[in-house]
Amino acid sequence: MARDVSDLTPITSRDELVAWIANGSKPAEQFRVGTEHEKFPFYRADHTPVPYFGDPELGRGGIKALLEGMQARFQWTPILDGENIIGLFDEKGGGAISLEPGGQFELSGAPFDTIHQTQAELAAHFEALDLVATPLAIRFLSLGMSPKWRLDETPMMPKQRYEIMRKYMPKVGSRGLDMMFRTSTVQANLDFSSEADMVKKMRVSLALQPLATALFANSPFTEGKLNGFLSCRSEVWRDTDNARAGMLPFAFEDGMGFERYVDYALDVPMYFVKRGETYHDVAGMSFRDLLAGKLAALPGEQATLSDWANHLSTIFPEVRLKRYLEMRGADAGPLPLLTALPALFVGLFYAPSALDAAFDLVKPWSAEAREQLRADVPRMGLEAMIGGRKLREIAREVLDYSRAGLAERKRLDAQGRDETRFLDPLDQIVIGASEAERLIDKFKHEWKGSVDPAFEECVY
Repeated sequence: MARDVSDLTPITSRDELVAWIANGSKPAEQFRVGTEHEKFPFYRADHTPVPYFGDPELGRGGIKALLEGMQARFQWTPILDGENIIGLFDEKGGGAISLEPGGQFELSGAPFDTIHQTQAELAAHFEALDLVATPLAIRFLSLGMSPKWRLDETPMMPKQRYEIMRKYMPKVGSRGLDMMFRTSTVQANLDFSSEADMVKKMRVSLALQPLATALFANSPFTEGKLNGFLSCRSEVWRDTDNARAGMLPFAFEDGMGFERYVDYALDVPMYFVKRGETYHDVAGMSFRDLLAGKLAALPGEQATLSDWANHLSTIFPEVRLKRYLEMRGADAGPLPLLTALPALFVGLFYAPSALDAAFDLVKPWSAEAREQLRADVPRMGLEAMIGGRKLREIAREVLDYSRAGLAERKRLDAQGRDETRFLDPLDQIVIGASEAERLIDKFKHEWKGSVDPAFEECVY
């Protein structure tokens, strides 16, 4: 999330929470797509991670210098945590830049009408970032997990919410710190027109997130070695505070809707409550108590819309509902894959015939089958099975649906091309190999068992 919300409107009832999400519904002609991606900065000279303040002894600038340089380029508004700049946002409704816990540099893209616009936004972002980072001798990895650094070698960004999470994570899972500090993702955010439309899209996208994981698998290395997975990032999520992660089986049950999701979110423990510039550690406590004005850590404090929006941002299922739906199953990857993810789901979601076809495909899958697929995919990728079929075969079918949906939209660029071209990298993965499989082969042969070449080849 780029920045924590600041809306002090008081809320006192569950109905207000439901209404806030429901108000995200919009007519189809107003549907947009937003794309977020993270990337690991490193120093070119020695492949070490970039601390917030840099390395003064060696005269090297750090994350702070990157943010200040980007602020000068874009003239975006700084986001501060205390005295530290921790992000930037465009007050004109554009994108934002933020930091993940281990210094992952994130672009939260603006909502656009087409993937062509997303591509242009990414091009402008990387052009500016290159101008800022090159004098600092910093580059960025295009991998879904840091390939070399131990946890104790990974810097922590000076954000209060991350300190709260860092202390809480080991209490609720074995991989939470890996998730925070050593993983990197690309995410697509899409709209819905009604409660029924949200439910249909959520069911399709939850069922297909393991497919996204397989197609975008790009995290086979940990601490300089093969980790045994194609998407170790996805495997990490399988034991990261499972009270707030996973495949949301309730979303497929009768009665699913805005209210049901709100009830789920209310049962997810909080991390923090922000008042002014202070993040109060309420990790493990109940939002229901805050709603009732009975939170033990903050007696008498009344919940606000800010609290609700920020709480929703700390829930981490494979598909997350806010006032839009977030696709969260993919590893970060090379630039063509950063546009392939939004293209995949725009094609499925924004053409009714494609959404219907995808819904019919996944409807027979049981909760047990979906969970097994999610468990198998991090290691097996497109060779995993569901419904008696290999995921690779299902991928071809899903890509056909998406391609037809994108063609139906007829959103053309200046050269007269539609959005189907953005799926081409996924077609190549289905008939060939994922990024992870390609890198594993390089590691075993061309790279001679070293991950160091990744710092030259797997970069933006």
